[in-house]
Amino acid sequence: MMKQVKIKLPLRALTLASGLLLTVSSFAQTNAVKGHVKDASGEPIMGATITVNGKAVGITDMDGNFSVDAAPGANLTFTYLGMTPKTIKATSNMMITLVDNQKSLNEVVVIGYGRAKKNDLTGSVTAIKPDEMSKGITSSASDMLVGKIAGVDVQTGGGQPGTGAQIRIRGGASLSASNDPLYVIDGLAIDNNNLTGTSNVLAMINPNDIESFTVLKDASATAIYGSRASNGVIIITTKKGRAGQRPTVTYNGDVTVSTIQKKYEVMNASDYKQALTNLGIDTSGLGTADTDWQDEIFRTAISTKHNLSIQGGLKDMPYRIGLGFDDNNGIVKTTWMKRFNTSVNLAPSFLDKHLNVNFTAKYMFEKDRYASFGDAIGNALTMDPTQPVRVSDPMYNCVGGYFQYLDNAGNTITDPNWTKIAKAQVPQNPVALLDNQKIMANTNDISSNLEVDYKIHGFEDLHLHAAIGAQYTDAKQHNDINKYSSSNNYFGYYKTDHQYKYSIEGKAFAEYAHKFGVHDIDIMAGAEQSHFHRVSYNFGSGIDEYLRDKDPKMVDGEWNYVNNPTYQKNTMWKSHNSLVSYFGRFNYNLLDRYLLTATFRADGSSRFRDGKKWGYFPAAAFAWKINNEPFLKNVKWIDELKLRLGWGKTGQQNGIDDFYYAPVYTVSDTYAQYPFGDK
Repeated sequence: MMKQVKIKLPLRALTLASGLLLTVSSFAQTNAVKGHVKDASGEPIMGATITVNGKAVGITDMDGNFSVDAAPGANLTFTYLGMTPKTIKATSNMMITLVDNQKSLNEVVVIGYGRAKKNDLTGSVTAIKPDEMSKGITSSASDMLVGKIAGVDVQTGGGQPGTGAQIRIRGGASLSASNDPLYVIDGLAIDNNNLTGTSNVLAMINPNDIESFTVLKDASATAIYGSRASNGVIIITTKKGRAGQRPTVTYNGDVTVSTIQKKYEVMNASDYKQALTNLGIDTSGLGTADTDWQDEIFRTAISTKHNLSIQGGLKDMPYRIGLGFDDNNGIVKTTWMKRFNTSVNLAPSFLDKHLNVNFTAKYMFEKDRYASFGDAIGNALTMDPTQPVRVSDPMYNCVGGYFQYLDNAGNTITDPNWTKIAKAQVPQNPVALLDNQKIMANTNDISSNLEVDYKIHGFEDLHLHAAIGAQYTDAKQHNDINKYSSSNNYFGYYKTDHQYKYSIEGKAFAEYAHKFGVHDIDIMAGAEQSHFHRVSYNFGSGIDEYLRDKDPKMVDGEWNYVNNPTYQKNTMWKSHNSLVSYFGRFNYNLLDRYLLTATFRADGSSRFRDGKKWGYFPAAAFAWKINNEPFLKNVKWIDELKLRLGWGKTGQQNGIDDFYYAPVYTVSDTYAQYPFGDK
């Protein structure tokens, strides 16, 4: 169980300074209008913007108070991110309450290649905003979805700090390929092939930067993504600034205390000896210690998280900059994760808001220390409680002074030349497992996406949209197994995995929307091309299996191999795949009651052989907004009553190896048994 203590630490000094700069002139005016702004729960709102006739005149201070220059009776507009703007005539001692902007999110949601009114959706689509997301320990975006959306199952991937979660939308769709959903972050589809050393495919995004999640569930909603949509689609939209908004600095920090909920019940030393005695087993060879091995590997961990954001708007260019640092320690000793995130969002408008640009960039650096904590926990439950963690007997120098069973029968060592330790027959010292295996990983991830939307002058119903984005991830993992480790290679082992991947995606589409009397139509068509590249290097060193039992020499109490070469192995692996797509969608709304949606996508993938590269994915859906019928118009106790029928075809290519259809030759290694000539 994770116990959390959360501490909110607003940057009072910075906010107060900003407020003073914006309102210093107000105090010098004779027509000063003062007041207080709060939310629905009564908490003061810091940084709310006050405008008069479209001109920003001030912001609220850290206690929600304001003082601005305005004539009596003038219209003041109060705005704050995520809340419904409120306009009210200026009076003395104004008390303003802003409410969450639930209506706007409910009206318009992000869907594949566009947006739509929520009550006009014909497929199964769910959108949630930050206030509806899980609170508590949110080291990953996936943590914010736990228990929040019907049909979406989120299970944490393990006890390693920062690890990703297994997300299933309406169950799995494949027995052998991937069952992970497609992730689209700010319009860019993410390559969710995790690299060695990378803890979480969603680590690139700071949970504090997320504005909303949209989950596409059924085939009629996901078919627009074609061959990658059989497991559903999760669309993540990040926060943005607002045009004309004064600079606002926001900080929040968390302190988390984590402990295990309870320990497994195991015998202590006295109980263990008594149980063996009752079974007629001699206990004279047991130790004299009383070790609680679970206490030796678990700890109370303290973690911290810090988030800082700066947002505002320079005329027609809203901006937002986010910084985050997460220092997460695991409850299993030696495990930890440190992650730094930064993001930039710029959304300028040009040509009288006919040309809108949205640029996003994200960078993440993460450093992890992993552990074989599954093995450590298992051994802690089966290890002899009468034995100590460490012993001073020189007999145990070959295993670094940790207590270990030093022969396959589990008996005390009798031959000083005996170095083979037990492998699977008896448990290993769990503390030695953690201390002697140092698994470190470093990951860098950078992604960026540039979107341009042009509303045709004189023909504003037609939009032209183009976007280009890219992602680059570099991950290194170093496995350093100490020679004292009780492992299959007891002379030590070192291995480095270095992998990187990059992807490039470009798309363009046109959208035409117009209402002809009772007929409302929306037509969209476009094309997309994506390229994914992956490279892997592996280097390992250790003692060759064949040489391991040949002529060992004892030097100063340790075993060495004189003039015996070291076994080294270098491997390199490269792969790539491409996807070319054409897609379109037609929405028809009759009388705001009868809705019809038809989509089509054609995907051409390099993962399949000639003649089988293209897949075609049609979908159709119908919805009837029954509550808009005349006979229900005056029924106040029904907010929404809708009948939906949908059908769609989706595909699957994730989890399928690149060029799997092609015959390949794999270079053999030193264990190959193929004869070449007389060798």
